Amino acid sequence: MNILLYSPDNGVTRNFMPHLWMFLLKSLTPPEHQVFLIDGNAQPMTEDEMARFVQSHDIQLVGISAMTRMAARAYRIADAIRATGAKVVFGGPHVTEVPDEPLGRDGGPRHADAIALGEADYTWPRIVQDAASGNLQEIYAPVGPDNREVKPSLGDYPEIPWETIPLEQFNMIGKLPRIVRSLLKKKTKSWESFYVLPIESGRGCPYGCDFCTVTGFFGDSIRFRSNESVIAELRRVKNRARADRGTVGVFFVDDNFAINLKRTKALLRAMIEEKVTLTWIAQISVNLLKDEELLDLMAASGARCVFIGLESVDAENLSEVHKSFNKPADYEQALKSLAHRGIYAITSFIFGMDGDTPGVAERTAQVMKNWPPVLPVFSLLTPFPSTPLYKRLLEAGRLTRPKHWLDFRPFTMSFIPHKISINEAETEVREAWTLAYSPGTTREAMRKISDRPLSERAVVFFARLAFRGIYFPQVRRRQWLSLLWSNRHVLLSLCYEALQKSRSAPPPDSVEARREIA
Repeated sequence: MNILLYSPDNGVTRNFMPHLWMFLLKSLTPPEHQVFLIDGNAQPMTEDEMARFVQSHDIQLVGISAMTRMAARAYRIADAIRATGAKVVFGGPHVTEVPDEPLGRDGGPRHADAIALGEADYTWPRIVQDAASGNLQEIYAPVGPDNREVKPSLGDYPEIPWETIPLEQFNMIGKLPRIVRSLLKKKTKSWESFYVLPIESGRGCPYGCDFCTVTGFFGDSIRFRSNESVIAELRRVKNRARADRGTVGVFFVDDNFAINLKRTKALLRAMIEEKVTLTWIAQISVNLLKDEELLDLMAASGARCVFIGLESVDAENLSEVHKSFNKPADYEQALKSLAHRGIYAITSFIFGMDGDTPGVAERTAQVMKNWPPVLPVFSLLTPFPSTPLYKRLLEAGRLTRPKHWLDFRPFTMSFIPHKISINEAETEVREAWTLAYSPGTTREAMRKISDRPLSERAVVFFARLAFRGIYFPQVRRRQWLSLLWSNRHVLLSLCYEALQKSRSAPPPDSVEARREIA
């Protein structure tokens, strides 16, 4: 049987880092079946194109997982697939939160033949078997004989065959202009491909923030893979990059990579000892970034970026959403400690909380002026179904669009805030993005790290340009040219420095060059 695993585009950015679930389910599929992977962010397809793909490849079963904001897009694609006669199974957090929706039991249209609730590690092989025998059930739930949910222990984590999985759609080098690709090929043989691949070392989060779906889906009990299992996977990833004459980075997709400091340190030491260090990114709470030994191990093992959910610079806001373990007074030192080691932070902020008032964007920008360069991401508080936040707002009659995901509009409020209007909150988000990524702010950010290596500064600069595109459209060539022109002072300075450095470098076959290599 031919199977397709599909993840829809997220409706905001062209994200070329694939989702882990596709690779995990592929590795759990019995070998007699052929599995195709399509990520809508890396390989966009219309409904008609998807239908043609399903027909031309004789796909009989399609697995779809989508975050809440992708639900409407996922349903449209599913409808096109089902019209061809193929069976569609939905899974993931959104479907687990609203199981009646994809099955049409809530009064709306039906989009799925079956749904998989919760983590599908144990149910997916049964789904495939039932589909192959023509006996697909409507609902698959990971429950034991006592009807209690069974969480995968991760002790028997499957081997994802990174060496052989087709990854062409995720090659970031392939997305670059042809002239840039040709220049890279002339300069180096290790950049014919560049992937950022997802790896998990554990699941679950004990914190239970009001707005987050993680605890509801993965639970508050943390489960870890063995360090040996993670190290073996990192080795396979590095082998793939070597075979492709490319470069690879890893995103540890754990909900909180350092939630168990002792375990995280042991894993990072093992990465260093086993020589499987590589560039990596992870999500870590700011309260866990005070440990100097952890930070040193992160830098030594290849950490270059950390995603931190700061959410607000207002302690009362954080308390109201049950995230009081974040202490705004600690933000600056944590970020400086990271930057001192060449690790930069993607800092997420949420506007529209009950304590927010007009001017929150300016107040946040003022606080950030004392920080090292970060990559801030601003969004509006979103009530996801089944979260404590959603239930609270529903009971209070404050939801303006109870099923906002079926009419997805990025950076748009779906409830009435307390101390700020909907229009004001949306305006504050735009102002925050404008202030954070203005040419002047970028110049100041680069000035703060003028003593860091050129390559590090160049990465920070181009990362800032790319992150700006999360909010401001910059897909077309004219938009990028305009962006580069407005940031030309920093760009020209970096180019001039690179030129001077290349001129002063010894020839590759000189005695000095051989001495440097040695």
